Amino acid sequence: MNEPIVFEPIPMERVWGGRRFESLLGKAIPHGVLIGELWEIVDREDAQSIVHSGPFRGTTLHELWANQRAEIFGEAYAGHPSARFPLLIKLLDARERLSVQVHPPLDLAESLGGEPKTEVWYFLDALPGARIYAGLKKGVTREEFESDLRTGEVERTLHEIPVVTGESIFIPSGRLHAIGEGNVIVEVQQNSDTTYRVFDWNRMGLDGQPRAMHIEESLASIDFNDFEPAVSGVSEKTVARCQFFEVEKVAVDSPLDVRPPGRFALVAVTEGTIVCGGKPFAKGDFLIVPASGAGLELIPQDGPAEILRTTLPV
Repeated sequence: MNEPIVFEPIPMERVWGGRRFESLLGKAIPHGVLIGELWEIVDREDAQSIVHSGPFRGTTLHELWANQRAEIFGEAYAGHPSARFPLLIKLLDARERLSVQVHPPLDLAESLGGEPKTEVWYFLDALPGARIYAGLKKGVTREEFESDLRTGEVERTLHEIPVVTGESIFIPSGRLHAIGEGNVIVEVQQNSDTTYRVFDWNRMGLDGQPRAMHIEESLASIDFNDFEPAVSGVSEKTVARCQFFEVEKVAVDSPLDVRPPGRFALVAVTEGTIVCGGKPFAKGDFLIVPASGAGLELIPQDGPAEILRTTLPV
């Protein structure tokens, strides 16, 4: 275990996607296709991260979590109840704004036929004028929201927030939200793929037809007492801390072992370049630093760097 674990990203075509993974981050994506998401680290039945190189090359994340959990992730997770790696890490490129949507809360997800999902967004690159929508404007009632939904005027009920590079926002399940155009985002979330769309700006899908909506499920899931949440500022070091994950900004200006004692760390490079295990990683790159193994410090190259460190609570 003398090198980090790096996976092959999985590109996802989206009607709102673009090409900034290529132009901004130098990532190889399919030609002539609007790519809205890169699933960087995922362990699901229908999507699997595969190790790119090294001694585990060709191994799936699920195999690592199931068979080498203590060695790679740490003894602390030997009794973790999840049969699959419990996080899903994505990059998102919003050329256009995403649908207005919500994820079901834990107490309702199963009855609605879905999975609960809490997530956090880190704004890796926000163009001038970029914005998001999160929660409702103060005082908006469920009745007002449903009325505006029927007339296609939902936007006036939504809390709109301008954002800049380096800010972040926590999106618990139940929070109404939409990503605005011009944002490239690192998303850390529960291992879930349930999204209920309540409104899509009267837009057509990739097939030229209106996209499927989930009105009943959305209205059951939305927290109608969630008014005007705030983003976390650029200087905030804690990006998210909840029962599912902990994400923090870490400056790397000298060699650094980023792992909590006896545990792994999941690293996303957000500024500059680092070297780990003799391999360079630049902005937008992801790696797992395994719990065991020596010589796995993060070393800044050509000046200070910054990362997001994601860990699992114990």
